Amino acid sequence: MGFLSNSQFVIIIQLLLSALLGGLVGFEREYKRKEAGLRTYTLVSLGAALFTIVSIKSFDYFAGRPGVNFDPGRIIGQIVLGVGFLGAGLIVFKDFHIEGLTSAAGLWMVAGIGSAVGSGLYFVAVFVTFLTIGILAGLRIIEEKVFHKDGMDSQKKS
Repeated sequence: MGFLSNSQFVIIIQLLLSALLGGLVGFEREYKRKEAGLRTYTLVSLGAALFTIVSIKSFDYFAGRPGVNFDPGRIIGQIVLGVGFLGAGLIVFKDFHIEGLTSAAGLWMVAGIGSAVGSGLYFVAVFVTFLTIGILAGLRIIEEKVFHKDGMDSQKKS
């Protein structure tokens, strides 16, 4: 196997795509000046892709060897739990309302996007990225118009 074999080149492209897609979601959060932004979302997506790729490659390497019991899906399950723990750190109860819940859900989504890229589900990952951005940006407009939320929940009257 050469220094940059075809397989490793594909992995590099996967990692770049994952970072780009996570960054797109992070850009929307950064634009809205949220707790977790461009760097955080990019790193979560990139990390999820890397762990997924390593898991799949490890499975390919160890598959069929006697005494080896390996399930690559377990790594993805741990990504979900780990990012859930990371997201939980963003959620705070402040001035009688909850903050950070959408940021935590967004981090969870980009972990899924990264795992999808790492699994080779590129079209799905791109689709979910733009769906996520649409939900974060588009539904905010609906909330403001229909539910009269101004984004300043801390200034609500008691």
